[in-house]
Amino acid sequence: MNLLEVSGIRQGEGRDAVLKDTSFVQQKFWKIAIAGESGSGKSTLLKIIGGLMPADEGTVFFEGERVKGPYERLIPGQPGIAYLSQHYELRNSYRVEEVLGYANLLPEAEAASLYDVCRISHLLSRRTNQLSGGERQRIALARLLITSPRLLLLDEPFSNLDLIHKGILKSVIRDIGDKLKITCILVSHDPLDSLSWADEILVMKDGRIVQRGAPVQVYRRPVNTYVAGLFGNYSLINAAQSAVILRLLGMPMNGQSLFFRPEDFKIVAGNPGVTGAPMPDKSFVPGVGGRGATFKSTVNKVVFLGGHYELDVSFAGNNITVRTGERHYEKGDTVMIVMPSQIHFLTE
Repeated sequence: MNLLEVSGIRQGEGRDAVLKDTSFVQQKFWKIAIAGESGSGKSTLLKIIGGLMPADEGTVFFEGERVKGPYERLIPGQPGIAYLSQHYELRNSYRVEEVLGYANLLPEAEAASLYDVCRISHLLSRRTNQLSGGERQRIALARLLITSPRLLLLDEPFSNLDLIHKGILKSVIRDIGDKLKITCILVSHDPLDSLSWADEILVMKDGRIVQRGAPVQVYRRPVNTYVAGLFGNYSLINAAQSAVILRLLGMPMNGQSLFFRPEDFKIVAGNPGVTGAPMPDKSFVPGVGGRGATFKSTVNKVVFLGGHYELDVSFAGNNITVRTGERHYEKGDTVMIVMPSQIHFLTE
């Protein structure tokens, strides 16, 4: 039996509908991330799943039981489902142990273990108005977990957190699934949050799920430019120009654009500014030894991103982005770019 079944959810009318025939299932312990631009319906969907907002059409079943909306319960919310809003609230001037004690349903030893998982054991004696935003977020999360939910809904949990507290919270959320055995659904606008955590990603646009799949599939094989852009930088060579490349490669033309991520391209020897090796006279060189075709390119811009650089280069009449760990490239350099052996086509 599926832990969660969402079937035909609609919220709103006509063009103004926030959700339109949204359906998916979730297995126990299966980590699902929901991605999409602001206004795509992500938070509304979470609230309907949690029984905090009514749906105009469709049903949600949790552990085989229909989730009732807020008008069907004296206190809104589905037993066994916890919802962490991005606008979490804690009472001011209360000690943390008091805030948690009011909601605790666990034996003392289990509660202490949960506080360790949430990285808040050292905060129990502090007052809530003495905490940072990241600490308050983890305490709000612990307050939900001590009610022993089986499904945890996380709505933009990393919003407004600095990198240090965000890193701590990401570890906590991973431990919730691994150590506490609680199933999670996560909404986040940061692609790194979902790609590194999820078993499956649902991509939403205008109230509909437009793609679903494993993180590597959604990242490497997006169905359109909207999905591609949600998960990082990419380059697109339009159908007319891609036809020239495909002809050179001896591949059939299909009228679609070529899609690449920055790390798909490689820079190889043959750059006179780096190795002094001779440069071929023509701009296109067929692949050698199973390697993709090679193009002569000019560096237009160099961007430093900490652990790597991204080069904006001219490629077959287009500007593309190439990722490299080398730091000696400068604007105006001529480089040899190897095209990936596997190509993904995209409908714009």
